[in-house]
Amino acid sequence: MIPLERLDLFVVERPLVHPFRTSFGEERVRRVLLVKLSGGGDGGWGECVASLGPWYSAETVETALHVIRDFIVPLLRGAEMSHPEEFPALGSPIRGHPMAKAAVEAAIWDLYCRSKGVPLWRELGGVRDEVTSGVSIGIQENIPALIERIREFVARGYPRVKLKVKPGWDIAVLEAVREEFPGINLQVDANCAYRPGDPALLEFDRFRLLLVEQPFHHEDLLGHARLAREISTPVCLDESVTSLHRAWEALELGACSVINIKQGRVGGLTAAVKIHDLARERGVPVWCGGMLETGVGRALNVALATLPNFTLPNDISATDRYFRDDIAYPPFVLTPRGTIPAPQAPGIGVEVDEDRIRREAALHLSIPLVRVP
Repeated sequence: MIPLERLDLFVVERPLVHPFRTSFGEERVRRVLLVKLSGGGDGGWGECVASLGPWYSAETVETALHVIRDFIVPLLRGAEMSHPEEFPALGSPIRGHPMAKAAVEAAIWDLYCRSKGVPLWRELGGVRDEVTSGVSIGIQENIPALIERIREFVARGYPRVKLKVKPGWDIAVLEAVREEFPGINLQVDANCAYRPGDPALLEFDRFRLLLVEQPFHHEDLLGHARLAREISTPVCLDESVTSLHRAWEALELGACSVINIKQGRVGGLTAAVKIHDLARERGVPVWCGGMLETGVGRALNVALATLPNFTLPNDISATDRYFRDDIAYPPFVLTPRGTIPAPQAPGIGVEVDEDRIRREAALHLSIPLVRVP
């Protein structure tokens, strides 16, 4: 059985190297909820990908903290699990809140793999020891500033660039980028910013994009299905795919031909692996998106992206892309091949600077999971 003796929750803040702007807002500081599960002399870590506000998702750091502390913790007390894949069933009485559940499940996976002495990516069934990286660039002040940001990352060796777009920051931007960088692998992400019928979407085919990600509202599978029939650029879903069932619905409707899998968005690694397997059966490629994670969440993403159907470049950049100093080490570094190596140490493969976290935490809760006689 997986020993579950104590759960610690930490809220820490890490300033970003550069502001990250999307169609729904801007982040300058990443407020992070970390979960540590201790037992049997080991500790496992998870990171919640929820943001400070309910913009990308209905979940926030505060809602996740509430759900973990007040609803998941009581389920963990006295629970007997022999494998992390049993956690989704344990958490099933709680409707929704996939990001909160994913953070706890990640800590269970890390604890389990550390106790076995195996890297998480191998335990998940990974087939490669490095993953192809890509860089995501937010909306900039102007086009020249964007061109300079792209030039910087291309020079560093990133093999794929993803641009955030929205109405008014799209066609002229792409024309300028393609004129300056005609050969780079390029894709765009709208974060639900467009409405069906927007003529700009029909022009995306001119720019030889790898894909267009989440153009419409996250609930609008039919709108995405119609767009997929109207353009030749592959349509990729992100926010719309919140579960295995939702992925199945999207594929049945033809709403996408690519899926962005974020383990935090879909409820954890167990669900993410199942979505990967479904997409692989359907011949649909997948890739791993990012949520401005620290080294804990980045390690989880790298492990997931080693699975065989992650055939497109991932939003898994080097640590210094977002943070000057991280809370986990060693940092992730881009290789000359444009890849991020999978850690070889047990569990998620990075060590957390817990002393620093305890000093700097805006909040720390330590909750026993075993009843003291």
